[in-house]
Amino acid sequence: MTTDEIIDLLKEQADPNKIVFKQTKFGVISNNALGIYHKELKALAKQIPKNDKIAIELFDSNIYEAKLLCSKIFNPENLTESLMDKWTRTFENWEICDSFCMGLFAKSKYAVTKSIEWTKRTREFEKRAGFTTIAAYCMSDKTSHNDTFEQFFPIIKRECTDERIYVKKAVNWALRNIGKRNIDLKSKAIVVSEEILKQNNKTARWIATNALKELNSEKVRIADYPRKIYRK
Repeated sequence: MTTDEIIDLLKEQADPNKIVFKQTKFGVISNNALGIYHKELKALAKQIPKNDKIAIELFDSNIYEAKLLCSKIFNPENLTESLMDKWTRTFENWEICDSFCMGLFAKSKYAVTKSIEWTKRTREFEKRAGFTTIAAYCMSDKTSHNDTFEQFFPIIKRECTDERIYVKKAVNWALRNIGKRNIDLKSKAIVVSEEILKQNNKTARWIATNALKELNSEKVRIADYPRKIYRK
């Protein structure tokens, strides 16, 4: 399929009612949207082979759903730092932020570098991109040792007072996912959570309390990465 053919398919599925539903139900506010659910875009993406040129053309069309589709057909190994920055600067809601971070950025060789950089950003969804990429990277990278993930703890402690909902939820997500990577990181994440809990800040206490609730639960599932160390 060509870029134009894909865009025509997107326009055929357009439903303005879905724009309103996503905004009122999930807080997804998007510009130049057609009104297509994410699950429908995932189904369409399965019909399109990975193609970087088409992916970039879809993003540059400025159609919201075409941008989402870009995150599903671009090859992670071909990402550049400049391209990641270009796309991240345009994020306008959690859906497109998470789609790129989870499906694409966390699989890039620049995942750690860019996530650390983005956690210092001011804009809400650029900053969320940093922590969402960390959260996703915890499970997409199955070989790195614990020190790769321990370097995120000071960043989490530094940013745990940001009260913006989509930032604080991503900070919490990153903290929980580091702890769920293996049994040793779980113990360290619990210690960090307890340290954060002592801060005289409502947002910090929420982040820590929520993380401790999951990490201390008997039902929590702890992975075993890297498996050459943790899988027996």
